[in-house]
Amino acid sequence: MSEPKDTLIDFPCDFPIKVFGVAQHGFAQAVAEAVQIHAPDFDAASIEMRASSGAKYLSLTCTVRVTSKDQLDDVYRTLSGHPMVKMVL
Repeated sequence: MSEPKDTLIDFPCDFPIKVFGVAQHGFAQAVAEAVQIHAPDFDAASIEMRASSGAKYLSLTCTVRVTSKDQLDDVYRTLSGHPMVKMVL
């Protein structure tokens, strides 16, 4: 009998992470740098950007190649703790 998994995600995989923040100069670059701490092969050019209807906020979708739950958790923790980031999904 196999051991129970602590996640439903099969690693490695490409995992989309949504990052929200105030639309300001350097936001996308800061997010890319934060992701690259734990996923050095992340390509910042692959970030998808979408402005809110009033253009006050920016939503970034970063699709990251993750190899473990710990790596994914580290990316989330780093992004969630960044001062420019309002929310991470």
